[in-house]
Amino acid sequence: MSEKAKETALVLGQECIGTDIFSLWLQTKTIARNAKPGQFLSLYTGDGSKLLPRPISICEIDGENGRLRLVYRVTGKNTGTEMFSRLNEGDTVEILGPLGNGFPLKEAEGKRVFLMGGGIGVPPLLETAKQVQAEVTAILGYRDELYLNHEFEKYGKVYVATEDGSAGTKGNVMDAIRENELEADVIFACGPRPMLKAIKAYALEKNIPCWISMEERMACGIGACLGCVCQSKEVDHHSHVHNKRVCKDGPVFLSTEVEL
Repeated sequence: MSEKAKETALVLGQECIGTDIFSLWLQTKTIARNAKPGQFLSLYTGDGSKLLPRPISICEIDGENGRLRLVYRVTGKNTGTEMFSRLNEGDTVEILGPLGNGFPLKEAEGKRVFLMGGGIGVPPLLETAKQVQAEVTAILGYRDELYLNHEFEKYGKVYVATEDGSAGTKGNVMDAIRENELEADVIFACGPRPMLKAIKAYALEKNIPCWISMEERMACGIGACLGCVCQSKEVDHHSHVHNKRVCKDGPVFLSTEVEL
């Protein structure tokens, strides 16, 4: 796991790339250099009424130039994410990271890998697509509006699924696999729990190693508060129960390690 740091990051720019979806580039001192695909940052609002930081997955890493890209969804008015959406070039924001573990890229080396993302689970897979030395097939699920899908096309084949059928396969990512008769040796996935549950079942049926990135609400982001536990098969050494801390033990887990 990379060494984490807290620092003041400089906003290089921000744009809205979809309804309530924002793309934010930050200049960091050391965090970008240490970051890995699948990890996340905790961002602080600076608002005394919102003491807890907000976790946001890392979308792209430019370690050489110390830059990070975050793509996130604004979740409502007067929320932390709504405050971040107001950041402009030249502003600063307190960040802690990189946090959690990332996708085990070596497990997919030289193999056929599915990168399966749903909704706001799509962004952390972009850097994964860039760095993994494998035959990439990205399968991306959306409610209706697409974003980032064209950026994945630089790194492999892209299939999309939309709930309303406005683009790609009508349905979800599993429907896209079936419709296009896709096959893989390894799966990396990130998205809402029902999607991950279906992917886990598919991976077990096909005997495919599968790693999933869990999207739990987090508080401290460093494993101290137990506010983001998920049920696990093994007893956790920290809490001594069948739990794992998504922020510290995850967010990426081997799918067979956790209950969904």
